[in-house]
Amino acid sequence: MADLEKLLRTAIFKPAAQLVGQLLQEAADRIDAAYQPKPGEVRKGRYPLEIHGIFGFFPLRRDYYYHPGKRQGHHPADAALGLEVAHTPALSRLICLEGSDESSYQKAVVHLEEVGGIVVGERQIQREVLRVGAAAATWQRRESPPQACDATVLYVEADYTGLPMRAEELMGRKGKAPDGQAKTRMAALGCVFTQHHLDEKGRPQRDHLSTTYLSGFESPSDFGIGLRREALRRGMGGVPKVVLLVDGAAALEKMGRDYFAQATQIVDAFHAMEHLETLIEVLLTKNDTRRFARRRYHWRKLLLADGVERIIQWARKEALGTPRQDAVEAQLGYFVHNVERMRYGTFSRQGLFIGSGVIEAGCRSVIGSRCKQSGMFWTEKGANSVMALRCLSAGGRLNAFWQARHAARAA
Repeated sequence: MADLEKLLRTAIFKPAAQLVGQLLQEAADRIDAAYQPKPGEVRKGRYPLEIHGIFGFFPLRRDYYYHPGKRQGHHPADAALGLEVAHTPALSRLICLEGSDESSYQKAVVHLEEVGGIVVGERQIQREVLRVGAAAATWQRRESPPQACDATVLYVEADYTGLPMRAEELMGRKGKAPDGQAKTRMAALGCVFTQHHLDEKGRPQRDHLSTTYLSGFESPSDFGIGLRREALRRGMGGVPKVVLLVDGAAALEKMGRDYFAQATQIVDAFHAMEHLETLIEVLLTKNDTRRFARRRYHWRKLLLADGVERIIQWARKEALGTPRQDAVEAQLGYFVHNVERMRYGTFSRQGLFIGSGVIEAGCRSVIGSRCKQSGMFWTEKGANSVMALRCLSAGGRLNAFWQARHAARAA
């Protein structure tokens, strides 16, 4: 039965490819007949090209124009039809989707052939993803008119995750490896989502399908430009409250001050809990497990109830005059600096999220599941292209990107 169905698929695809080829040829003829050459353009003639579509191959003849003295000309029909080099728009979109969503280009090859009967090489998929993904990365950062937004709260989150890179991408970069060389590059991921309601217990509820993403390799100061544009596009200017939820990194805090000055900044409660546990370890050590567990339980509750100043006061008092005083003071620096961003009791009563779980999950699902597979080493261009396409897919914006791309090329 499996062989029978595959043979039947091949039989159906062949006339379908011929029909698509005939329709596209008629469209190309109309486009070429209506095309008005720009000043200085010269028509050289009609040239054939073998086009790959989701049903197979077919030839297409279209006019070629060039400027004398310039190296490259163009085929007007190619842009008007939305052709991606020698691929139809439907096939190009499918290749980019599979190439960015599958765990490797090789698995995308297998998946395309098994599911759709589409035979395409690994290098073809990679080239398509690199070319279209680079355009997607640029498209994400464009300035756009703001959308109407009636949400009560708009959240902005950002984080960094390390990606394994090729050796040439790491030249001169310092890292934590024993030889002092970096093994990874830090990729940025940002997200924007909205909140309309609280649940029956007064806890915040993220709006369904409201999260959009942005990725890149920029420093926080540069990444903040694109993230602000995305927040403005989502309607940040008309939302009553904007919240920036990040970890305690100084660079992300500065990004917040520079690009989201009116936002309420919150340090992710999970990161704060990790630092709190480290502080307790310095004070008590984990050897006294019962005392350590009691202290962790009570101080966690205190931290979530606007008690960060009391924790600082008690820790200093307990460490005063002991050999641990300097180490405790070093750990307390994180809390002292972020007191106002750790008013978790107040933030919770206001119905706000206090944890950056959305961006943490995004780092794993949007970036990690594709770009941090065993044995993978990336170039910046390759990782940027894949991440951009995955961000658009995860944020439900692939349709908008392809429509805008086709419209721009046709124009």
